[in-house]
Amino acid sequence: MSRAVNALQNFGKSLFGPVLILPIVGLFIAFGNIFGNGNLAEYLPFLGHPFIQNIGQLIAKSAVSVLANLALVFAVGIPVGLASRDKGYAALIGLVTFIVFINAMNVTLQMQGVLAPAAQMKAAGQSMVLGVQVLEMGVFAGILTGALSGYLYDKYSGVQFSGAMAIYSGHCFVAIIMLPVSIVLGVVMSELWPFAQQGISTLALAIKGAGPFGVAVYGFLERILVPTGLHHLVYTPFLYTELGGTADVCGSTYQGARNIYFAEMACPSVTQLSSTAVWDARGISKMFGLPAAALAMYVTAKPERKAAAKAILIPAALTSLLVGVTEPIEFSFLFVAPLLFVVHAVLTGIGMMLFSLFGVHAIGANGIIDFILYNLPLGTGKSNWPMYILVGLIMFALYFVIFRFLILRFDMKTPGREDDTEETRLYSKQDYQAKGNNDAVGEAIIEGLGGRANIEVVDNCYTRLRVTVKDTAAINEPQLKATGAKGVIKQGNNVQVVYGLHVKKMREAVEMFL
Repeated sequence: MSRAVNALQNFGKSLFGPVLILPIVGLFIAFGNIFGNGNLAEYLPFLGHPFIQNIGQLIAKSAVSVLANLALVFAVGIPVGLASRDKGYAALIGLVTFIVFINAMNVTLQMQGVLAPAAQMKAAGQSMVLGVQVLEMGVFAGILTGALSGYLYDKYSGVQFSGAMAIYSGHCFVAIIMLPVSIVLGVVMSELWPFAQQGISTLALAIKGAGPFGVAVYGFLERILVPTGLHHLVYTPFLYTELGGTADVCGSTYQGARNIYFAEMACPSVTQLSSTAVWDARGISKMFGLPAAALAMYVTAKPERKAAAKAILIPAALTSLLVGVTEPIEFSFLFVAPLLFVVHAVLTGIGMMLFSLFGVHAIGANGIIDFILYNLPLGTGKSNWPMYILVGLIMFALYFVIFRFLILRFDMKTPGREDDTEETRLYSKQDYQAKGNNDAVGEAIIEGLGGRANIEVVDNCYTRLRVTVKDTAAINEPQLKATGAKGVIKQGNNVQVVYGLHVKKMREAVEMFL
């Protein structure tokens, strides 16, 4: 069981690199839409100048091209996340594997005589990928080849030969393995994928058939799995595969909720965003719910500790509100009052269900900065963003009332309500900086992880240091929290140390001493 959990966590971690790039792509699409959107020109006439309109279209449509090649992004990005050494070579192996895979599939379909004419490709479940006609696997092709090449690279890239065979060591040996493997995979998937596609379509229809309830379950699972780090496995398929919907936008077919609305943002002929945007409405708890929870924790704090509670809750709430990073506020109550986290997950699901019930199709995946950049330039017709805010205010009230009641009813030790012998605080960037330079922090983290001999792999995602260790019993949690960690999560041989947005600096400090 622990091996399965470890494998899932490693895979979830590997998805983080590609997934993190895509919101940046979305921002460029949003900026391009600001300059190239005719609606805004009605209020700001200078935006109607042809030169500015053309620049806007150039930015938006160039960025959209990433979505058309999303499978390649995952095929290259996943090996980077899975590799424990020479990540650049791992990415190269991922690229080669993907190219050979799609061409092997193309040749197989050609030999079978089933390649459809251009006008019939969509009906036959086929599409063009990098100029090659293959079965329409979407991002699954990149995830499959990326996961396989990443796993085999990490397993065999350390193989070394001597003498004349030395040239075939390391990543060259992995390439020798991957070329025939990717050819076989292309042949096999040309036979198996139609059945897999049927299963995916059935699952998508079942989820869609569940209506708002299905959306609520999705929202609940996405939040409740945050402490395990497996929540990436919940939302990624909905954002980037057929599970999140399929739509034709400006002559191209897109799969996945996020891909669809990014494409629709850049398409001037789209008058209203697709309802599939609900699968990425995860910002409901980030912008409205957690700030309300922070307010509830503040008003229930002991009078003599309100000032200390305010000092730690306001930055955590703002981090969630502005950029959608939730760990600082979530981990302020996750371990001291786990019931609140369960309620938080339930309320997230309810909020997303309300979006579905009210027909909200605004974009709201993260914080208010993204929300403004994405939605306001589109106007209220294309993006009914006022409805998003209305639902958000309802959720703000629910969060505040429920959190306040539970904290008082069960005397939960949230920030500001600790026992007299305990200090009211969360750890921040200033805390670990005050403890010394990066050198001292790196050594302290290594000691907290059980020493150099206990550490196998060090990596990070957006807010967490992700470490594979030999023995989790050797982990010293107080030592790690003294370095600024907001929480420590152990699953199998994987340890996640939650630091927040400055986690990359912490990883670099550790790597310098390993």
